[in-house]
Amino acid sequence: MLLVAHAVVLLIALLHVWFLVLEMFLWTRPSGRRAFGLSEEFAQQSKVLAANQGLYNGFLAAGLLWSLWLGASGTHVTLFFLGCVLVAGLYGGLTASRKVLWIQGLPALVGLVLVALS
Repeated sequence: MLLVAHAVVLLIALLHVWFLVLEMFLWTRPSGRRAFGLSEEFAQQSKVLAANQGLYNGFLAAGLLWSLWLGASGTHVTLFFLGCVLVAGLYGGLTASRKVLWIQGLPALVGLVLVALS
């Protein structure tokens, strides 16, 4: 069970690295605009805010990767960062797009359950 939990945590961390790339580097490019359904004008106007958001997603990824590196002694760190991801997913799902609940919130909840059961 622990191996499965760690695999899920790793996937969530990699997902947040991808969010960082999308928000910091691809926001104004066609692939980034398509991912978020943005017009070119809105993407240009909001690129600084998106880069800031991407940086925060990078911190979530770093925290999750750090927790895995810590091994068994990092369980509390893992739970903390998965909790942060879940709160971000819930908030994003309520304020930005319901899709955020499924892409960010649900994996975090699954990860939390798996880590807690391990």
